Amino acid sequence: MKKKDLRILLWPFSLLYAGITLVRNKLYDWQILDSVNFEIPVINVGNLRIGGTGKTPQVEYLVNLLKQHYKVAVISRGYKRKTKGYILAGPGATPQTIGDEPYQIYKKFGEDIIVAVGEDRAEAIRKVLDNFSPQVILLDDAFQHRHVKSGLNLLLTPFDYPFYDDLVLPAGNLREPKKGANRADIVLVTKAPKSIAKADENKIKQNINLYSNAPVYFSSIVYAPEIYRKNEAISLTDLQEFEVLLITGIANPGPLYSFLSEKNINFESLKFGDHHHFSQVDIAAINTRFKRLKGPKKLILTTEKDYVRLSPLINEKLYYLPIQTKIWNEKQFNLKILDYVRDYK
Repeated sequence: MKKKDLRILLWPFSLLYAGITLVRNKLYDWQILDSVNFEIPVINVGNLRIGGTGKTPQVEYLVNLLKQHYKVAVISRGYKRKTKGYILAGPGATPQTIGDEPYQIYKKFGEDIIVAVGEDRAEAIRKVLDNFSPQVILLDDAFQHRHVKSGLNLLLTPFDYPFYDDLVLPAGNLREPKKGANRADIVLVTKAPKSIAKADENKIKQNINLYSNAPVYFSSIVYAPEIYRKNEAISLTDLQEFEVLLITGIANPGPLYSFLSEKNINFESLKFGDHHHFSQVDIAAINTRFKRLKGPKKLILTTEKDYVRLSPLINEKLYYLPIQTKIWNEKQFNLKILDYVRDYK
């Protein structure tokens, strides 16, 4: 069945889902459902669609920006973790206990920030406030979690599939109707090419402004010039001499495939679902595939997010390729974030 035909069949279910989310949002708008307000600045990084918008690199960008001036706490649900309730990241944390993305953030920034997870974001914030007195809270993937009132909502939407071209679940990928974008204070178009025509940029802004009056910024993914494992590094130039098995468990590995191809990296790929929990069967399949690679030099490459889950399981040489977010109008964007935190009352 063609994707278009499937969407037509699923459209009635999307209307039902959209109706439920619209009613829920109206109940918050009319203050029938309560939102908890905190006396410190709360920045919410989220999206309208499921997966693949680049939330983790954006949260890391904000951590790097804010930790120079403030004590920062990152609060996440801890998607696909194998635990429940509030958990503070510490030396004993694993991707299984707090989730792969919070674990990646914790391992990257360590004691410089506070990282905690909890399905009830309000409860998690209260516990962090009681024990650590942070000066700013970053809420990871909580645009639809309206029980906490955020002072600044940062809405992400991918360049190659912006929310205004999408449909509500299950016919599309949106968690709520497009008009939900009107709650955004900033809209960030992520994973954009490093340069696009001004007319195309303006067209995207116009389409977004049909649903939101928030200022629109653009960002691109910047890949590191080297791949890493523990204390080792290999430049991308030297990587051209290797046979590479690429393992991905992310929503959209397409940009990574394109980047490695542009760098003349010879790779075979094994694609798993987003946030995939690798089983012993998966690891055996990876090892078998790796042994089939020919040539005197070979290695396994993965994303930074997948590395935190795979590194305890794979004995072969496993490396990851870091990425960062590059905001186009960086100074203006940073000033807007810093002004909000500084002037918060």
